[in-house]
Amino acid sequence: MSPSQRLRQIALAIILTWGWKRAVIAMAAGALSVLALAPFNLFPVLFVTFPVLVWLIDGAGGAGGGRYGGVPAAALTGYWFGLGYFVPGLYWIGYAFFVDADVFAWLTPFAVLGLPAYLSIFTAMGFALARLLWTKNATRVLALAASLTMSEWLRGHALTGFPWNAFGYALSEPLPLAQTASLIGLWGMTFLTVAIFASPATLIDRTPDRRLSWRAPAAAVALLVVMSVFGAIRLSLHPTTMVSGAKLRLMQPNLQQDAKFNYAAKTEVMKKYLALSDRASGPQSTGVRDATILIWPESAFPFFLTREADAMAQIADLLPKGTVLITGSVRAPDLPRGTPITRAYNSIYVIDHDGSVLAVYDKVHLVPFGEFLPYQALMEKLGFEQLTRVRGGFIAGSVRHALPVPGVQPALPLICYEAIFPGEVAGRNERPGWIVNLTNDGWFGISTGPYQHLEQSRMRAIELGLPLVRSANTGISAVIDPVGRTVASLGLGLEGILDANLPAAIQPTVYARVGDAPAAMLVAVAVLLAVRRRVAKRQP
Repeated sequence: MSPSQRLRQIALAIILTWGWKRAVIAMAAGALSVLALAPFNLFPVLFVTFPVLVWLIDGAGGAGGGRYGGVPAAALTGYWFGLGYFVPGLYWIGYAFFVDADVFAWLTPFAVLGLPAYLSIFTAMGFALARLLWTKNATRVLALAASLTMSEWLRGHALTGFPWNAFGYALSEPLPLAQTASLIGLWGMTFLTVAIFASPATLIDRTPDRRLSWRAPAAAVALLVVMSVFGAIRLSLHPTTMVSGAKLRLMQPNLQQDAKFNYAAKTEVMKKYLALSDRASGPQSTGVRDATILIWPESAFPFFLTREADAMAQIADLLPKGTVLITGSVRAPDLPRGTPITRAYNSIYVIDHDGSVLAVYDKVHLVPFGEFLPYQALMEKLGFEQLTRVRGGFIAGSVRHALPVPGVQPALPLICYEAIFPGEVAGRNERPGWIVNLTNDGWFGISTGPYQHLEQSRMRAIELGLPLVRSANTGISAVIDPVGRTVASLGLGLEGILDANLPAAIQPTVYARVGDAPAAMLVAVAVLLAVRRRVAKRQP
């Protein structure tokens, strides 16, 4: 039996599969697809799993699924694929519920299975739409790419959005492939990911000339080569250059979560931060005096920083003249002294060497169930509370704005998972010089979650042509240049400091200028081709 005959035999078995076996195949394809993401980055696995999706949708109109053109069957298949993809891809969310185990541990199964069950609805919608556009030739691959791009975009926006592990991140490694994001952004990369890796499904298509069935896979491989060449050229044209006089020091305390939210640990926390920040990094090091910008992670303190005079005085004593501190902190709203504080902001402060606050940014995009509850008042009456246990939930900032930092260009502030949202930028008319991302991935332990978070943050640097400076409580802290090269990093679960120069930004990318317009054009053209093919098929 020839390889093409064997492949056709396998594909036919998948197409004709029904019932629980079909669900198992779809979930297995989803689970294996997770290997394309960080920290594994085994993207070639998608050449195996994505053709299976095409064949499953091919079979959705067969026996047992013919009603309504196989759309319900395709949607159910998409749901099982999504469940297989999101459960192993997001299992680490369960770690957060053991930080305060006495209160939240019982919710772990609901989080580990409930969130994937919700996200899989969007995958089901993508499969259903693809089936509506389905054809019997290679155009169906474009229909699937367009449909899943639209459903992934919707997943990234509906109910505040959660685009974590969007399919486009499969092309974030190796680095030359990721450079295409500077043109088309995450959603364009999602379209290309599906189209490229699903293309081998057409090898089983019956055509007058067998060589024609190779056109789609050949085009996909050619596109990968073009992307690699473009990326290599772009990397060579943009060597890492540094901002003159800007010296960074990132402090990674590796602090346990129970200390970060325990006011009684105030003295211990401050002592650790101060000692670690001034630690010598080598024989010639003079500690914090080597830095012009000291950076601490998200929500660094178990108290309201600016309301603790002794803590502000300690920071002023730490910082030499000419050095500023960028730190995360919970911020109390501006209320008269003595007023009970029931809600707060998750914020970034820029603090000068004399202890004065130079600038503040309040987190705009809050985490559902982590920083607030949907229908907060009702949920609290029913006994629920978010993981951070802030009564009333955090207050969202009103607008994202560039953060002025002395001695360098303003920074684009992104707190925690704000970095996973493409297009989360300051006003279109204010081009920052770098991205500062403060986060606390300590919620998720030693797992794949922090690696995925770093990978997605790095994509923002490539999309915008801006360097990324990332300070994480437990890691991974990193300095990344505007084309995605890692200049310096400090690994997961380590305590230490990271000294580095600040990379300089490059000219605004195509994506920075026009946003998601190129991705929308790719989707529109694919849909038009699929519709045209379906209409032509119906012509006598």
